[in-house]
Amino acid sequence: MDIWLTAAAILLLLGLSAFFSGSETALTAMSRAAMHRLAEQGSPGARAALKLSEDSERLIGAILLGNNLVNILSASLATAMLTVLLGENGVAWATLVMTVLVLVFAEVMPKTYAISNPERAATRVAPVISVVVRVFAPVVTVVRFIVRQSLRAFGVRTDPDAHAFAAFEEIRGAIDLHHAEGAVQKDDRDRLLAALDLRNREVAEVMRHRRGIATINADAPPQEILNFCLQSPYTRIPIWRGEAENIVGVIHAKDLLRAVNALILKGGVEAMASFDVSKVAMEPWFVPDTTSLDEQMREFLRRRTHFALVVDEYGALQGLITLEDILEEIVGDIADEHDLEAEGVRPEPDGGFVVEGSATIRDLNRLCEWKLPDEVATTIAGLVIHEAQTIPTVGQVFRFHNFRFEVLERQRNQITRLRVRPLGGAPTQGAA
Repeated sequence: MDIWLTAAAILLLLGLSAFFSGSETALTAMSRAAMHRLAEQGSPGARAALKLSEDSERLIGAILLGNNLVNILSASLATAMLTVLLGENGVAWATLVMTVLVLVFAEVMPKTYAISNPERAATRVAPVISVVVRVFAPVVTVVRFIVRQSLRAFGVRTDPDAHAFAAFEEIRGAIDLHHAEGAVQKDDRDRLLAALDLRNREVAEVMRHRRGIATINADAPPQEILNFCLQSPYTRIPIWRGEAENIVGVIHAKDLLRAVNALILKGGVEAMASFDVSKVAMEPWFVPDTTSLDEQMREFLRRRTHFALVVDEYGALQGLITLEDILEEIVGDIADEHDLEAEGVRPEPDGGFVVEGSATIRDLNRLCEWKLPDEVATTIAGLVIHEAQTIPTVGQVFRFHNFRFEVLERQRNQITRLRVRPLGGAPTQGAA
């Protein structure tokens, strides 16, 4: 009878060991996002699992304490039972038998189940593990103190509240992983990563440079201003006075047409001579070129406007940025029937690409699956000038970052067109 009771106790302890092993795997492998969704739907097990995950060190300590207790106790009982049955050989047989039983039924099998269904398993075991954690809390606290002091003696400092990866980096890693596995398409990956990058990128990286801004003199004749605005593909036109960089207002096409229409209805075409564009223009909004895109987008939404002028630390005009420019960083080019068609990246038969000098390195990396550095320059022309340490002439060829760069066109001090070809080992998947 004693032998049968001992065998039953061993089996019970093996079951508890399997429970602790599976619980450890389930609670560490579960997706916090999925558990949060289940908790919002009213699952008490999900809420308990989320609460346990807030202090992972205490959770793992309690589970390991329970697991080691039942494993050591089961091994001791098996040794005692087999020693009675087999004599001195019982120790060896107990070691062999318990190793197989613990490995197969108390470790591999429950962990395999938990890793294949982590959320379901976590919701089931969390309520029981919560009780275990509370019961073992005093012992775990002492163990944690001993462990930290021991590590400190070797110069290792632990911070249980620190995360190995920031939340954004964890999301980024998950997106890249699922893309590599084929679950996330390239376009979807690019949009998701671009949205995460907004907080790390500045307005200066995506703004339209002042050389490309369509502006008009506020003192120009009314008819000239009206014609200019009607022929422009843009809805908002900055106006300047004195010098081109002295922006004194921004004309909205609708405001301009309303004002002109009111003048003509009131006094006929002759009334246009008294038109003052300054009374129609909106006050310009200037933003620093170091503003992050995430912050700038929030400001656009808060102010309910889509247009801002960008200045540097000295207050000099650098360019302009719109809400559309920021959205294009996420979803790609947004064109309508009034947009000017911009030349894109043209692939060549030899694997090279003819690109505009103003093309941004980030766009080229996304389009062609390249890995050109964008820390030192924003545009491909800027990268070539930075690496060459001079302004190249037409026909010059450079090789750096495992790419070949050939200057095709140059206007004054600006590189306007290049031919870029990856050399051996540079990853590329072609342009769309």
